[in-house]
Amino acid sequence: MDTLPRYAVSPLRSGTSAGLSARRPGGASEGGGEVVGGILARKLGNFLELSGPERESLNELGRQQRHHGAREHLSLENGLSRSVCLIIEGNACRYKILPDGRRQILTLFIPGDLCGRCLPDLDLGDESVVTLTAATVAVIPRQAFAALVEEHPRLTRALACAALVEEAVHREWIVNIGQRTGYERIAHLFCELFVRLSAVGLTQGNRCELPLTQGELADALGLSAVHINRTVQQLRSDGLICLRGRELTILDFPALQSAAMFDGSYLHLPKNLTLPHGRNLEAGPGSLHGL
Repeated sequence: MDTLPRYAVSPLRSGTSAGLSARRPGGASEGGGEVVGGILARKLGNFLELSGPERESLNELGRQQRHHGAREHLSLENGLSRSVCLIIEGNACRYKILPDGRRQILTLFIPGDLCGRCLPDLDLGDESVVTLTAATVAVIPRQAFAALVEEHPRLTRALACAALVEEAVHREWIVNIGQRTGYERIAHLFCELFVRLSAVGLTQGNRCELPLTQGELADALGLSAVHINRTVQQLRSDGLICLRGRELTILDFPALQSAAMFDGSYLHLPKNLTLPHGRNLEAGPGSLHGL
């Protein structure tokens, strides 16, 4: 596996501050970017229908935004934090690193994901979070979450559903490393990422952004970079995917799903979420259902 110098990243930084832009209908800002109520509402809306006041309250959470470059820390292991980061644009990951420099990526964060603990009394983190790409994040005081759920109790249920899905994703990643072959691991991660991005409206047909380099894929899947390269080439040769730069095109989702033994029910997304070739998720090995 790679050693520490490869993963040298910027120390914890505050990023570049930016106020919340004037809002447009649908959650977009005047500058064409995303605001909290748009991306977070799309994610939580997979679990319940949000009201107008609930969406507006989600917008109010994100008054403080920061722009980060790639490979900048949002939080550090054993560091104190009294806020939660919400990914608005870009990608980040949670990871643990060994003293000799070997790293395990534990979680991939996409837009709409919360990084950190929402409970107001837990200040000490036990993992590090770093951006994988340039990213815009909303920095939300945890006390603001307490006020939010007190005013809008239904959002508590939606946030709890999102937390349960994150736990389910962790379990699938454990199965990936413990039981699936390298070919199955990569295929499974590609399926999962595409479905997660589809759920927040960030796919275009059968294409999506792949925020992980081959080295980062290796750290997420417990494989060597050489193995990743060889296996991605095999997936291409089998006509399942096309990977150019950081854009992933899934050429045959049913075949990729079959190769990965991907049962998306653990993501608990709406049954009517569609995938390339008009395939509905509930037609897979397992059916998806809302919580």
